[in-house]
Amino acid sequence: MEKWLMGVDLGGTTTKLAFISLYGEIKHKWEIPTDTSNSGKNITTNIAKAIDAKLEELGEPKSRLLGIGMGAPGPVNMINGAIYEAVNLGWKDYPLKDLLEMETGLPAIIDNDANLAALGEMWKGAGNGAKDLICVTLGTGVGGGIIANGHLLHGISGAAGEIGHITVVTENGAPCNCGKKGCLETVASATGIVRQAMEAIKGNNHSSLAKKLSRNGFITAKDVFDSAKDEDHLAKEVLDKVAYYLGFALSNLANALNPEKIVIGGGVSKAGDALLIPVKKYFEELTFPRVRKSTELAIATLGNDAGVIGAGWLVKTNFGD
Repeated sequence: MEKWLMGVDLGGTTTKLAFISLYGEIKHKWEIPTDTSNSGKNITTNIAKAIDAKLEELGEPKSRLLGIGMGAPGPVNMINGAIYEAVNLGWKDYPLKDLLEMETGLPAIIDNDANLAALGEMWKGAGNGAKDLICVTLGTGVGGGIIANGHLLHGISGAAGEIGHITVVTENGAPCNCGKKGCLETVASATGIVRQAMEAIKGNNHSSLAKKLSRNGFITAKDVFDSAKDEDHLAKEVLDKVAYYLGFALSNLANALNPEKIVIGGGVSKAGDALLIPVKKYFEELTFPRVRKSTELAIATLGNDAGVIGAGWLVKTNFGD
């Protein structure tokens, strides 16, 4: 009987779960709501119940599972699998690995969610097996994972790869949730794109973006990309700034790490070439020539599956033969 890898990707609103083959193929995937009540104390119990229910539904024994890998928000203590801090869940020094093992009866391994997205893209996605890879995820916030010679970089306190908190706006930057100002997250996340568009509209209410705002009462990052596609001058200016800041941050990372691939994922990456082409332009202008020639920028291909596949990779490499 071929063993399966159990992958879990913990999000603020939903938790994604998947049974994955040893070759990285998703056999079954589903999701459950993330119960953040009572400081997230029910999360591991709910995951264990969901796994048992799915195995029963499929008529599969628990022994089919080799182990469980899980991605969680926030920096992880790699020695004991505890979460140093996950603000949205109310966790501080939370013993996630121990609780998950206790509830599921499976050997568990924990890592940061953006790190697991990077592993997933390396194994089965846009990384195409590249062993030196940077993955940046542009969603509500900006996350990142760095892989060097096939291994995730964690750093001394589990916070390596916090790409979203590289300072890119050095003067009069917007405040970030982390407590600093001018972080990449404040300008390149979906939230940051909308914030900059709203500021730009204040000075120019004749653009198509301004009309969308007055019609709907809000705008989204997708609206900004759509308006830019329709040659809206204001939207194009906003996205040019976003591309510059992202290209600037990625060029500095590339100069330090000389990766083979930089993969851009998360919801904002659905813009595809409308994002990638201008980012590449600035990246090439700002990057050391030898690094520029050897580093390829690509859009992530796994979408929401990257995290669970990366979690599966952790199980395979830590608990496999």
